[in-house]
Amino acid sequence: MVWQLDFWLLVILIVTAVIALSLKDLLAAVAALSAYSFFVALLFSQMGAIDVAFVEATLGAGISGVLFIVALFLTRRRSED
Repeated sequence: MVWQLDFWLLVILIVTAVIALSLKDLLAAVAALSAYSFFVALLFSQMGAIDVAFVEATLGAGISGVLFIVALFLTRRRSED
């Protein structure tokens, strides 16, 4: 039963990574990367590394996602194409 959960978490990780790489909208890519980090945290907790999962969830999905979004909103284009 445990290997099925690990397998589906790995499939979801691959799908979210491909989605994050293929998106043209940067805000949607940040959301996909935050989802990827959250699923990595779920995989870590499934493997028994609760402390690593907690750090991944807070830093990977939480703080870095917020910092990316703030950086996107503070960035201006130099020329209009």
